Amino acid sequence: MGDYSIVEKADHIMTVRINRPDRLNALHPLANAELGQVFDDFAADDDMWVAIITGEGRGFSAGNDLRYQAEGGERVPTPRGFGGLTSRFDMTKPVIAAVNGVAMGGGFEIALACDLIIASENAKFALPEPKVGLAALAGGLNRLPRQIGPKRALGMILTGRHVSPEEGKELGFVNDVVPHDQLMEAALDWAKQICACAPLSIRASKDVVYKSLDSASLQDAMEGKYDSVKTMVGSEDFIEGPKAFAEKRAPNWQGK
Repeated sequence: MGDYSIVEKADHIMTVRINRPDRLNALHPLANAELGQVFDDFAADDDMWVAIITGEGRGFSAGNDLRYQAEGGERVPTPRGFGGLTSRFDMTKPVIAAVNGVAMGGGFEIALACDLIIASENAKFALPEPKVGLAALAGGLNRLPRQIGPKRALGMILTGRHVSPEEGKELGFVNDVVPHDQLMEAALDWAKQICACAPLSIRASKDVVYKSLDSASLQDAMEGKYDSVKTMVGSEDFIEGPKAFAEKRAPNWQGK
């Protein structure tokens, strides 16, 4: 347990709880730096295949701790961005956001930086920065249009309005909406479904999807060379998968 986060590891799944409930999990530079270290550890831990990030208490994250900023609090480098995720572009392991309450500003940007968003019925999403003279520069202005299209994204961005989890699913940035008391069970179910697949296949799949979105054409994307695919093809699991299928048994993935 860190100063601003609670981390648990079990069954190839790392669960991270942002732990500043007295400020609705609004984050200051010290918390961002700690979460950056948490996800550095996740990336380096071969036994961890999927991560879930959620918030302690009533909120997922209310975003940037403006009060801390106004008080002139200590600033430290945060090279991995808000929540240790928004400027992390080399993470091939999947990360799930389990949004338990408000995800505003930087909090929403953390969720958008994850691969799946599972939302409680109590969740609320917004990029309200223009209402306080700011802009969503931790990826919100970049990721949201890519995920739901520019017109729908600008409908949120230019108004700063609050969006319900049901509308978030309709817009396309939420994968699933569940009763509040079932949120972590649902997020873990998604994580376990991912863990039932070959870890290196999952990482190669995620890597190719995101890099394809940045390719100039479909042909470039399909003909591209991906280190993650090369690693998958050279792995023990690449042999184990077809062998287990032929032997009519569950595969024993090694992640290597």
